[in-house]
Amino acid sequence: MPLVEFRDVSFEVGGRQILSDVNFTVEAGETLVLLGRSGSGKTTALKMTNGMLFPTRGEVRVEGKATTEWDPIRLKRRTGYVIQEVGLFPHFTVEENVGLVPKLEGWPAVDVKRRVELLLSEMGLPPAEYRSRFPRQLSGGQRQRVGVARALAADPPLLLFDEPFGALDPVTRVELQRQFLDLRRDLQKTSIFVTHDVREALRLGTRIGLLTRGRLEVSADPEAFRHAQTEEALAFLGSLD
Repeated sequence: MPLVEFRDVSFEVGGRQILSDVNFTVEAGETLVLLGRSGSGKTTALKMTNGMLFPTRGEVRVEGKATTEWDPIRLKRRTGYVIQEVGLFPHFTVEENVGLVPKLEGWPAVDVKRRVELLLSEMGLPPAEYRSRFPRQLSGGQRQRVGVARALAADPPLLLFDEPFGALDPVTRVELQRQFLDLRRDLQKTSIFVTHDVREALRLGTRIGLLTRGRLEVSADPEAFRHAQTEEALAFLGSLD
């Protein structure tokens, strides 16, 4: 059973079609990269996966159940969400930010502390140095690392990334891409990753879904995507020159 399934999903707002008859599945352990220009519908599709938005027509299923059938809070806690702006609570320390969802889930304090320390170490942020800092005391790359640690904290089966590295300098961006690949190898997490950067898509995805004006134009592994012949795929591949 796929972890995520889009079945003939359409979405419109005020008569404007954002997604049109989108179909795809995401298998356990897979990283689906949704690639597309601004306004192509990729972030809308991502938000439908954890119940932030619901289809106008069709159905989104997570772990075999329609998002409309999930308890909204339960579904959101089953998905780790990382955005470009990070969204850390400014008045919480790093430790409090990362440990928030496990704490809300009722984990024992000692387990929350152990999990926070493990994830900070995994993200290259030594706990003794960073656990007591506030977001304002971190660089952009460090805040993004904390955001990824927070998304992983309660060990959700699904991770959602909405252009998480887009605002970072090129060196930090490559470093975080490497960490993402390391985490995927070590933790075997299932991910949906939104980007408009074809290089990032080819590097991080086990499969790439190219959205064009709300339609899924191509769904292929990175090697097959390099040989895609649709107009939009050729436009993105041309940017590699």
